[in-house]
Amino acid sequence: MQKHLQHTKHTKHAKKDIKHFRTIWISDLHLGTPGCQSKRLLEFLKATESETLYLVGDIIDGWQLKRRWFWDQTHNNIVQTVLKKAKKGTNVIFVPGNHDEAARQFIALDFGGIQVRDELVHTTADGKRMLVLHGDRFDGVIACAKWLAYLGDSLYSVILRVNQIFNHWRARAGLPYWSLSQYLKLKVKNAVSYITKFEDALADEARKRGLDGVICGHIHKPEIREINGITYCNDGDWVESLSALIEEADGELRLITWHDVMLQPQREDIKQVALV
Repeated sequence: MQKHLQHTKHTKHAKKDIKHFRTIWISDLHLGTPGCQSKRLLEFLKATESETLYLVGDIIDGWQLKRRWFWDQTHNNIVQTVLKKAKKGTNVIFVPGNHDEAARQFIALDFGGIQVRDELVHTTADGKRMLVLHGDRFDGVIACAKWLAYLGDSLYSVILRVNQIFNHWRARAGLPYWSLSQYLKLKVKNAVSYITKFEDALADEARKRGLDGVICGHIHKPEIREINGITYCNDGDWVESLSALIEEADGELRLITWHDVMLQPQREDIKQVALV
């Protein structure tokens, strides 16, 4: 009986802690790969609600699935959770990326309440018009040498496997998660230059169209910054950053992480218990 009461109390508390936003953007989930942080992504999806949910590309990793099949129950649960959100009234929009480019043949169609679109303009609550797209066609490597992109993807997978082993030992030592690939991106001059060119190209595209900003994914680097009067937003990924872009009811755009949604409320609970 006591266990049942504890479970009921926890369930009620979980519902109370659901965070509501006007809009959520997530991308680069890479479902179908061991690198996808699927358990944390599922927790995030269950702990958040929004009027509109954008899936901004690389949701299912077709490149990796062609090489090696990987799909566990958590990946199924994520798909089912998104479909359930759509059924319950969330406006779910899927913008395919390069890793799930096969879905581009279904652009302009709707499946199970999910709209498939190549790109679109989102208007925030405060009237800003933001271009939403994955961003891969502004990547010079993808556009000019796709074979190099495949090679880079293979090397990236190796780095992620090394990173998983490294973080396993960090966790056992009580240390927080640390991303090797993000560290390398920030330290290697060419990688920094590549990221900057990508961001500038997307901001320039939004400017040409007379828009206020751009929202994208693709490069796994969460960011919000002004580029010559254009608001550039990248929602990050669910392999390393565990991040999403959200719009508040007043139109404010912010980056949040799994840590922000799942851990901070728990810390508040701990403080309350300590006071009691």
